Amino acid sequence: MRVLLIEDEPTTAKAIELMLTTEGFNVYSTDLGEEGLDLGKLYDYDIILLDRMMPGLDGIGLLQRIKADHRFAHIPVIMQTAAGEPDQIREGMQAGAYYYLTKPYRGETLLAIVQAASESLRSRNVVHEKFTACIDSLHFLQQGEFTVRSIDEANQLAVLIAQTFPNPDSAGIGISELLVNAVEHGNLGLSYEEKTQLKLADRWREEIDRRAALPEYADRLVRVCFTRNPQGIRLKIYDQGQGFPWENFLELSAERACDPNGRGIALAKMMSFSRITYEGCGNIAIAEVDFQETTSA
Repeated sequence: MRVLLIEDEPTTAKAIELMLTTEGFNVYSTDLGEEGLDLGKLYDYDIILLDRMMPGLDGIGLLQRIKADHRFAHIPVIMQTAAGEPDQIREGMQAGAYYYLTKPYRGETLLAIVQAASESLRSRNVVHEKFTACIDSLHFLQQGEFTVRSIDEANQLAVLIAQTFPNPDSAGIGISELLVNAVEHGNLGLSYEEKTQLKLADRWREEIDRRAALPEYADRLVRVCFTRNPQGIRLKIYDQGQGFPWENFLELSAERACDPNGRGIALAKMMSFSRITYEGCGNIAIAEVDFQETTSA
């Protein structure tokens, strides 16, 4: 994976570059200077690390330019900054940041987030290639029911279902977040605190695979009901877990800003759907997109 690091503080840039290259990433560091950023050069990169506040550069404006260009909208942009007020975090996420990391932070936190972005991007690329041939026909789908058991199956189904949405790229992110949540937190019973520690230790996937193999979890499925009508698309996602306090996760939280997880539902609500609601104890998620809203946007 090729990482573009946009950072004007040389010491910080050098430390980040050393940490990521040690883990196998190819890193190109720049402070942009007077020339700014030539968007055409983004073809060379898979992930962008962007400092929000630099002399002569508005990081939010640059992020908006990147996300407004369909050629590069898929690139995960991780924003790192000392501007950590809730409104500033919300602004960064609304502009399309994959993650908003508040300084000062621990090196392992940044590494966990970059690794998560890399894994997510790699999975989406592989699955996207598999389904390219059937994309057009999916627009005829009016109603369907699907079941998945694993994280990999959840990501595959997310890419498939996203092709039925008006904006597949943004929809795929949200659908994947909701399905992965249903698998890991719902069916496999992984708590928020456990995931945070596992991500920081780079053991999240190892633990997911371990739990999935246990007899008590082996038969658990996530069920997805898809409905399309002239007004929009509705997804109803059922898991077999004990639920969770979903009210705490519908909006971005400054308290969780430095954790490598915990923003998925808010991100899905912000980027992918017109609304997200929950039923029961929180083990039933309903995500909807209004066609009139996406058309006007």
